[in-house]
Amino acid sequence: MQGELEEALDRTCGETISVIGAGRTDAGVHASGQVIAFNTTWQHGLADLQNALNVRLPQDVAIVNLAECAEEFHPRYSAHSRTYQYTVAIGRSRQPLLRLYAWQLEYDLDVVQMNRAAEVLIGEHDFAAFGAAPQGDSTVREVKQASWSRLPATDELAAAIYRFTIEANAFLFRMVRRVVMTMIQAGRRRLSVEDIRDILASRDSQRIKGIAPACGLCLVKVTY
Repeated sequence: MQGELEEALDRTCGETISVIGAGRTDAGVHASGQVIAFNTTWQHGLADLQNALNVRLPQDVAIVNLAECAEEFHPRYSAHSRTYQYTVAIGRSRQPLLRLYAWQLEYDLDVVQMNRAAEVLIGEHDFAAFGAAPQGDSTVREVKQASWSRLPATDELAAAIYRFTIEANAFLFRMVRRVVMTMIQAGRRRLSVEDIRDILASRDSQRIKGIAPACGLCLVKVTY
């Protein structure tokens, strides 16, 4: 996405422009609330710039808002928190319309048990069991909210749609996808709430087997 944005900016503004993002996502992960910043000598209005960029960007990338910011603003380091959502679709048959945006499972889940497990994550903890630090050594993060909800099925083949929302001051590499994997195991009653608490306290990444698919994950908000 960064490359597409920089190419569109170069062609529109006639200058080489570097884009700074609020954070990187794994291949296959979506973002509806990504924030970027760049410097340009563009002399026309912001609306004209936004329209020109959207004309040049591919169909799966769009700028939804464009505004001037303070010189000291940094999309990553100025952020107070980030919010991700993960979507799980339950159904006995493959659901082609959801394949890019949800983890498809054939078995139903105990959402009450998953919410109990999610509560264990709230607060400041060492999340070394759930991921690696993208830079530096600290794996301590503060999770501000973590909860599951059941949504109306949007596809006639889906028996249920579950969505996990998690907000934290920062995330470790692949942390959300590893959290989701443990939550799913709790929803299948293969892990208890105490098991989740024990995994968190262990700081041992080997305790978590597997990782949730990238397709279900979306960065939805960056708070400043």
